[in-house]
Amino acid sequence: MAPKLVKSGSFRHGLAEKKERLLSGKSSIDISEIGIGMVMQEEEQSRMLKWWSTVKRVAGKALEMGRSDPRKIIFSAKTGLALTLLSLLIFLKEPFKDMSLYCVWAILTVVVVFEFSIGATLSKSLNGGLGTLLAGALSLGMAELSTLAGKWEQLIIIICIFVVGFSATYTRLYPSFKPYEYGFRMFLITYCFITVSGYQTGEFVDTAINRFVLIALGAAVSLVVNICIYPIWAGEDLHNLVIKNFMDLATSLEGVVSNYLHCVEYKKVPSKILTYQAAEDPIYNGYRSVVESTSKEDALMGFAVWEPPHGHYKMHKYPWKNYVKLSGSLRHCAFMVMAMHGCILSEIQAPAEKRQVFRGELQRVGCEGAKVLRELGNKVQKMEKLDREDLLDEVHDAAEELQKKIDKKSYLLVNSESWEIGNRPIEDIGEEGKILEHSSRSEAVLDLRTVEIAHSWDGNLTLGKNHVVPATNTSENMSRKQTSLPAHTYHQKSNAEIKEGQQLKTFESASALSLTTFSSLLIEFVARLQNLVDSFEELGETANFSDPLEQREPLKSHGFWTRLFNCSKFKD
Repeated sequence: MAPKLVKSGSFRHGLAEKKERLLSGKSSIDISEIGIGMVMQEEEQSRMLKWWSTVKRVAGKALEMGRSDPRKIIFSAKTGLALTLLSLLIFLKEPFKDMSLYCVWAILTVVVVFEFSIGATLSKSLNGGLGTLLAGALSLGMAELSTLAGKWEQLIIIICIFVVGFSATYTRLYPSFKPYEYGFRMFLITYCFITVSGYQTGEFVDTAINRFVLIALGAAVSLVVNICIYPIWAGEDLHNLVIKNFMDLATSLEGVVSNYLHCVEYKKVPSKILTYQAAEDPIYNGYRSVVESTSKEDALMGFAVWEPPHGHYKMHKYPWKNYVKLSGSLRHCAFMVMAMHGCILSEIQAPAEKRQVFRGELQRVGCEGAKVLRELGNKVQKMEKLDREDLLDEVHDAAEELQKKIDKKSYLLVNSESWEIGNRPIEDIGEEGKILEHSSRSEAVLDLRTVEIAHSWDGNLTLGKNHVVPATNTSENMSRKQTSLPAHTYHQKSNAEIKEGQQLKTFESASALSLTTFSSLLIEFVARLQNLVDSFEELGETANFSDPLEQREPLKSHGFWTRLFNCSKFKD
C-alpha cells in the first residue's frame, strides 16, 4: 500500500517539517559537542605528555649530575642525616624542658653551616660559634646597662642595636675580614635576638645560654657527620683542580697549533666565544677553564687552611698558597694560548703555503710545550720534585730553531716594497750625511742591496745563483717595465685602481704578519714556562715533595748477617 502524500500547506505538513528541523538540529549539536570533547581530550593528553617529558628531562639531568660526581649524592645524604638527628630534639622532654622549644636554632645551624667540604664546614662552625659567644656576652652587658638607665631603658636598647649593627657591618666590609663574614652575621643575629627576646621575657641569661648551646650542638653534629662519613677535603679538591688545569692547557696548546697548521677557519665565530661564555669548542674550553678557575682556587684555599693535617697533606700549615701561586703562573701561560687562538678566529689569515714553510718548527714547539705542561701536571699529582736534568731543554731548542727559521725566511713575512732604504730620496741621504747600512735584520741577512732585478716578462728576482723568488711589483720595477713596452699598450691607471691596489698590498702584508704574530706568541709562551717551573720548584720545596732520584736508589739490607759481616770486616 503506497504511503499517503501530505499536502503542501496543511497542518500535517507543518508538523512534519518542524520535526525534521528539530531532528537535524539535534544531530548537528551532538556532532559539535563530540568534536569539542575530542579536542579537549587531545589537548589534555598533549599537556600530560609535555609534563611527562619535562619530568624525564629533569630526572635525566639529575642522574647525570650524580654520575659525574657521586660525592654530591653522598653530601646530600649526610645533610639529611644531620637534620634527622637534630630533629629528634623535638621529642626530648627530659631533662631539658626548653631544649625542644629552641631546637629550631640547632636545625638552622645545620642548614647554614653544613658545607660540601670539611674546611668550609669547620670555618663556618668556628666563626658562628665565636660570633654567637661574643654577641651573647655583649648583649648581657648591654642589658645590664639598659636596666641602670631606668626610664631611658628602651632608648638605650635602640641606640645600642644601631651602634652594634653599624660597627659590625662596617667592620666585615674590610677586605681582611672577608673570611670571617659568616661570624659577623651570626654575631648580629644573636645580639638582636637576645636583646629583643630578653627584653620581652626578662630572661637574658637563659636566652643567651640556650642559643649558644644549641648552635654549638648543631655545629658539632655537622662536623662529626661530615668528617666521619666519606670526608670531602677542600685541599684535595684544590690539588686536583691544579692538575686538571695543567692537562687542559696542554690539550688546548696542541689543538691551537694543529688547527693553525691545518688552516682550520671558522665560517662564523660562535657568539658564545665572542661573549666569553662556555661553548662546545674543546680548545676554547681548555684555556677558558684555566683562566676562569681563579675564584674557585681562592675559595678552596680559604677553606683548606682551616682543615687539619690529613692524607698526603700531613704537614702543619700546609702551603696551600703555593698551589694558587703555581696556578697563577700557569694562567700567565694560558693567556698566550688564548692569544694564539685569537689568530685563528681573526678575519685576516696567513696563506696556507706560508704556514707550511714553518710547519715543522711550529709543530715541534707546540708538542714540546704540551709535553712540559703534562710533565709538571704529573709531578704535582705524584707530589714529586723535578729530576736533576733541565725540563726545558727540548722546548728551548725547538723555540731557537723556530726563531732561526723566521730569520732565514723573514722575506716571506714582510713586504719589501715599502722599505725605507729602497724608496729614500737622494736629498734626504745627503742631509743626514750618511747612508743607512741596513733597514732591517732580514735585509742584513739577505743583503738585498746586491739583488739584480731581471727585466723579463716572468718578473722574477734572482738572489745569487741558486735562489729565485717571485718579485714584487715596486714602483721602480713598474716604471722600468713600462719603458720597455710599446707605447700603445701603456695606459694611465685611475685613482680607483690605484686605491684598490694599495688596499690589496696592505691586506697581503697584514696576512703575512699574522703568521709572524702567531710565531711570536708561541715563542713568548716558551719564555713564560721558566716562571712556571720556578713556581713548581718552590711548591716542591715548601710542601716537601719526594725526590724521584732517592726513590730509584735500591734500599740496602741491614739484616743480622749483614751487620755481623760488616763488624767482622771492620775488625780485620
